[in-house]
Amino acid sequence: MSLTEEKAPEQHERESFGQAFLHGLWAANTVTVTILAVVLALVIGGILIIISDPDVLETYSYFTARPQDALEASWTVVSEAYANLFKGSIVDPSAVSAWISGDGGWVPVFRPISETLTYTTPLVFTGLSVALAFRGGLFNIGAQGQAIIGVIMAALVGFLIPLPPVLHLIVALLAGALGGAVWGFIPGFLKARTGAHEVINTIMLNYVAIYFLTWIIVQKGVQNPGRTDAISKPVDSSAQLPRLLGDDLRVHLGIVLAVAAVWAVAWLLDRSTLGFELRAVGNNPDASRTAGISVTATYVAVMVISGALAGLGGANMVIGSTADALTPLVVAQIGFDGILVALLGRVKPWGVALAALLFGALRAGGNTMQSVSSISLELVTVLQALIVIFIAAPALVKAIFRLRAARAARLSTSLAKGW
Repeated sequence: MSLTEEKAPEQHERESFGQAFLHGLWAANTVTVTILAVVLALVIGGILIIISDPDVLETYSYFTARPQDALEASWTVVSEAYANLFKGSIVDPSAVSAWISGDGGWVPVFRPISETLTYTTPLVFTGLSVALAFRGGLFNIGAQGQAIIGVIMAALVGFLIPLPPVLHLIVALLAGALGGAVWGFIPGFLKARTGAHEVINTIMLNYVAIYFLTWIIVQKGVQNPGRTDAISKPVDSSAQLPRLLGDDLRVHLGIVLAVAAVWAVAWLLDRSTLGFELRAVGNNPDASRTAGISVTATYVAVMVISGALAGLGGANMVIGSTADALTPLVVAQIGFDGILVALLGRVKPWGVALAALLFGALRAGGNTMQSVSSISLELVTVLQALIVIFIAAPALVKAIFRLRAARAARLSTSLAKGW
């Protein structure tokens, strides 16, 4: 047999693999749908940018006479907006050039990614909270309330209990986790013992937590004595998470803890007995009960762990670099955003981390886009919502981009059974 004949089968196998790769690339798999969902959201966002700019709309009044004016104006406003979104979330090329040439320092180069990671950190915790409950068959709408209790507990420990630096930080983190765990235990216990639906319970507890926060801020010993508005005393520096890249950049140790939490939840779900029971109960509680698994205990455990994760997310908002005192809006919407992050990450731990990173980038870049391009920050919220809508509707993405139907069918099934 000749050398050419010996290489022919290998060449045929390589071509077959390449053909299979290209054939599967345009299929409705998870990666393709996610990327195309982001593309669709950006396209629709670009249309919204155009119609919200009166100067650009003016060029469309004489579109038939000079269409190039409208097209150029539309491209300019959209490209500048998305360029600023990139510069504010990933890197600014001009800052890199200035650093290389010696005209600037390294801080502006790393500031965008620092802001992205700062916004990402609490979303990882709340996203994991919602995702873990999903995997256990529960819909945890209460991550917002659990994060609020977590931020209250962490802040109270941070400025009421004097402790040495390292110990103070650890106790503040544990207090935040404990507060969220207690707030998660309540709906978990009610679900296990009385069958009360966790959605109703967690929604109501969200309101309780919100009003508890607004009440406790103005109490004597908590409110800042030098202020008349609703703001607490500042958290002691000994309870603050240390910044990783110096005082000029906001990224802090919380991002490391968030990555550790992702690994811990992944290990819990895939390699532990509790994780197996949790997934079994989430898939079929009746069959799990028949197999000897305590469904009630699993429900309680799931909500306690989920609450602790959300509590850590809330604690990061006051002992990180976002704020150093309690205010009525200190937690923002991280609990509700955690629901979107969990859905976008397909309730998988590492998927949640990537989704949180995307949302953090949108938020960080949105601030730059608003300040430089005068684009409303609400557009970022619209982009987030559109991405989740397209991710949750793979059949729509398949129809728009004509993806292969076989993979799309399997994806739809996995989405339907994902939690």
